[in-house]
Amino acid sequence: MKEYIPTYKTKYKKDIIPALTKEFGYTSVMQAPNITKIVINQGVGRHSVADKKIIDSSITELSAIAGQKAVATASRKDISNFKLRKGVPVGVRVTLRGNRMYEFLERLICVSLPRIRDFKGVSGKLDGHGNYSMGVSEQIIFPEIDIDKVTKMLGIEITFVTSANTDEEAYALLREYGIPFKKR
Repeated sequence: MKEYIPTYKTKYKKDIIPALTKEFGYTSVMQAPNITKIVINQGVGRHSVADKKIIDSSITELSAIAGQKAVATASRKDISNFKLRKGVPVGVRVTLRGNRMYEFLERLICVSLPRIRDFKGVSGKLDGHGNYSMGVSEQIIFPEIDIDKVTKMLGIEITFVTSANTDEEAYALLREYGIPFKKR
């Protein structure tokens, strides 16, 4: 039986590596940067202190979006002004690698981002180390989420960790994948 290979993994090997090699003058295909992982994070914060079910619903939603089980993240210290205790769940995260990462990337670019109302592209600002983070204000842009079951509109942060040495290489890599950046 033939093994399943995601479309964006094939696209990386056939289209993106040659394009980046030509643009940056790499001597080997191994010099071309790639996405090593995608981290999806949802901060629930003060809402989780008031209602414990929000963490459970966030885990369910993020697991559906990522196709992999999400885990709760706990607070590291006490903050009395927010009625927060150390060890209380305040967020949810999931890290994607391999085939699931490529599948999520394809769904994000081809299905979810076009569903954003008045979408003009994502910011092209990288972190200085070749990594890119973008925020999504509502989780309902993902088709895996049933709008009727959403209790609270929460934002999601998506971080693309690349093996690029510079922001220019990472920007070119993500642009080749088809992430719709705003004009620089």
